[in-house]
Amino acid sequence: MNKGIFLKNTAILTAASLALRGIGMVFRVYLAGQIGAQGMGLYQLITTVYNLFLTVATAGLGVAATRMITEELALSGGSRLWSLCRKLLAAALALGTLAGVVQLAGADLIAQGWLKDRQAAASLRILALSLPLVAVASCLQGYFMARRSVALPTAAQLGEQLLRMGLIVALLPAALPRGIGPACAAVVLGGTVAQLFSSAVIWQGCRRDLRRLRPAGGQAPARGVLRRLWGIGAPVAATRYVGSALRTLENVMVPGCLAAFGGSRETALGQFGALKGMAMTVLFFPFSFLATLSTLLLPEITEAYAQGRRGLLDRLISRTILITLTVSVLMGGLFTLFAGELGEVLYHDGEVAFYIRVLGPVMPFLYLESMVDGVLKGLNQQLSTFRYSVYDSVGRIALIALLVPRTGMKGFLFVMILSNLFTGLLNLRRLLMVTGMGIRWGQWVALPLLALLAGTAAYRGVYLPWAVPRGFSAPLTDLLLGGALVSGVYLLFLFLAGGLSGLSRRRCCAE
Repeated sequence: MNKGIFLKNTAILTAASLALRGIGMVFRVYLAGQIGAQGMGLYQLITTVYNLFLTVATAGLGVAATRMITEELALSGGSRLWSLCRKLLAAALALGTLAGVVQLAGADLIAQGWLKDRQAAASLRILALSLPLVAVASCLQGYFMARRSVALPTAAQLGEQLLRMGLIVALLPAALPRGIGPACAAVVLGGTVAQLFSSAVIWQGCRRDLRRLRPAGGQAPARGVLRRLWGIGAPVAATRYVGSALRTLENVMVPGCLAAFGGSRETALGQFGALKGMAMTVLFFPFSFLATLSTLLLPEITEAYAQGRRGLLDRLISRTILITLTVSVLMGGLFTLFAGELGEVLYHDGEVAFYIRVLGPVMPFLYLESMVDGVLKGLNQQLSTFRYSVYDSVGRIALIALLVPRTGMKGFLFVMILSNLFTGLLNLRRLLMVTGMGIRWGQWVALPLLALLAGTAAYRGVYLPWAVPRGFSAPLTDLLLGGALVSGVYLLFLFLAGGLSGLSRRRCCAE
């Protein structure tokens, strides 16, 4: 592996991930302000159904394209690359077109039968047109990953996001007076046109790259492409299909169950949108920074596992968990402590603030589940994580059907908390079993919690008594100054107590 190229690609992907998440969150706040909680609820339902068809159109294609093109370059130097790429793209176009035709033909039935809202039909028809493009783009991104060249697809993604935002801002004013259905249609139309732009950019880049690789003696035909594509992509696709179907069923059920409790579909849609489209966007935003910090660790974990270097593997995994818990305990504390300020500053909505406050304390489990899931896949434990995910989804669906019609949103929040505790602990248990590690209660749990208590005490005992009498206390001021104080005391406490020593790369990775 060329370490220079690897580090360059990592830096590009990291910067792009942060930029995309940051832009996406800001735009979500803008969108929520334009179409409201009810509109966000309908948009989330539309996106849920689209993601199911998107999974059908793309699952396994990117992984299969990366592997097959990498093998082709390694074994034949690219003598069959043109033929291979043509067949891969033809398969992607066929699969994406099939998914698009089914979604297009069933848009009215899905909107009225599944989503119980005929206003969603227009958005589903528009989104169906993007599925062939997305399938082809997934294959092209696999090509560039195999070529170890991520700059062009990353630039195309950023351009797509900016174009999408510009188009939506331009289209929304005309659509909003006609209701939330046309407003959602304007939003997805902007996204579809932007997807066309990014797919065209990536396609042109791929053609230029392929022309540079064309051998002087001509191209030999690639054989057995579909059989190899099926062998690589089918197992990946099968797991994603099952997971996506279960998530779609769950999300489609929730508004109906909330309406059965409250009696109003509009109110239920607003609650669903405030939680899924607004509060969860805020809660998961810091995860982009956490994933950035851990990006370089996951390939090292896989390599250490493959080489049987148990000591290094234990240190790398311990470092990953330490980073995750150090960041997530702080973020969970900040979101719980400043939920009211966040809800007011971002959305001017007390309901969103309530959801952030309730879910803030379980953020360490939310983040730990995601990080440990990635580590387990690096240790070839993807079947275990898939099994846990299915157990979790089936359990969530059963509890939603049982509790939410009787208890409303409180019941759904309880299900979410229980679910994250369940999967987070199952994944952690599996990781400890596979590696033989033990829980380091002091460094992983006790020190971050004590540091958070110290930061909270400083905010309540120092900042508030100083700020309130002087008239400095206001939502944005408390969020910025109070949050900085809590974070500073938290990190200082950990530094003085030695809780940050495990983050040293030299110490972690030295043999």
